Amino acid sequence: MPSQQGKAARPGNGTTTPVVPFHYGWVIVAVGFLIIFACIGLARYAYTMLLPSMQAGLGLSYDRMGFIGTGNFCGYLLSVVLAPRLIRRFGPRVMICAGLMPITLALLAIGRSSGFIAPFALYLLAGVGTGFANIPTMVLINHWFRSDRRGTAAGLMIAGNGAAIMLAGFLIPYLNRVFGAEGWRAGWLVLGSVALVVSILAGWLVRSHPADVGLEPMGRSLPPSPEQLIPHERRGDGALLVRLGVLYLAFGATFMVYGTFIVTTMVREYGFSEAKAGHYWSWAGFFSFFSGVLFGALSDRIGRRYGLALVFAVQSAAYLLAGLKPGSVGLTISIVLYGLAVFAIPAIMAAAVGDYLGPSRAAGAFATITIFFAAGQTLGPALAGIIAKATGAFAGAYLLAALITAAASILALFLPRPVHA
Repeated sequence: MPSQQGKAARPGNGTTTPVVPFHYGWVIVAVGFLIIFACIGLARYAYTMLLPSMQAGLGLSYDRMGFIGTGNFCGYLLSVVLAPRLIRRFGPRVMICAGLMPITLALLAIGRSSGFIAPFALYLLAGVGTGFANIPTMVLINHWFRSDRRGTAAGLMIAGNGAAIMLAGFLIPYLNRVFGAEGWRAGWLVLGSVALVVSILAGWLVRSHPADVGLEPMGRSLPPSPEQLIPHERRGDGALLVRLGVLYLAFGATFMVYGTFIVTTMVREYGFSEAKAGHYWSWAGFFSFFSGVLFGALSDRIGRRYGLALVFAVQSAAYLLAGLKPGSVGLTISIVLYGLAVFAIPAIMAAAVGDYLGPSRAAGAFATITIFFAAGQTLGPALAGIIAKATGAFAGAYLLAALITAAASILALFLPRPVHA
């Protein structure tokens, strides 16, 4: 296996000094950033900006728009169930490409759809692709990076979500100004075209394992403990996965309520113009750009359980402010807090499964807890839409989300210390 270090001559004498060449792991991070940008950032979070004009264009109610979002999450849940076996058979690289292509086709087709059934079915297809692309991308973290680098690497990848939110916050209002009532259709077509470009780059650059390019994982190599040498399930692993899954469910059930309906709340309840709401939402995207890497790196230092507890506490404050309707200043603080914390949980979870269960079991473990996450995000927006239809506002849904994440913050503190870290 080629060494990751080379020798370079020092000018003026015959001695050499070690040189560390560029590690391909950073290419994986960069491409992973683009994959997350497309498969989640564009395919899911751009829906928040498209929702008001799409709702008007299709003539649908709050609950029907919520169910379209739920269709995406149902597709994601289906793909999560199938992903571990397919990843083992075909490898992350093939699965990522297989996931990005239906996303591309679905986004392009939604731009030409009408009624309720067609957008629902197409967005469900996009959800299937999202799961097939997202899960193997996050699994790459555990193949390419050791424990002391996993949180940082996962956070950098997940920053792709923030970039997509910023893009949508400016692009969608611009397209609506240019194309009027057909702006939301143009938006889906542009997003699908971007996803196509990312699909091509992923197929070209992704490698499933460091050994594929003659390298070892990045990070500090430690002598393996006896626990690390056991590849099969140990006593207590099932209960641990359930605890991680419950935390991931709490995240999924709450963050998409805010992420799906906050722009609609600003337009319908605060009286913001779509452009102003998009500007506010772009600030959420700006701060979320740093979310995963900030808390992911912090969890590398203070541990996954304390990192999770801190993130859930920040999210609770964001949802509480949104539910209490404290005016524009409070709304701004809420959006900043949401952005700072929103993508930290997936980054920490992607690192945590490798720490707790080891890289060889990371794919199955991450898929297992993602089933909880998918169930949560499937129920959350649908329930929020029902609450809004009954009450005429989303305040109750935001307050319920704050209660759930506060409980999750406490639960996270009782996680055990990982044996693989």
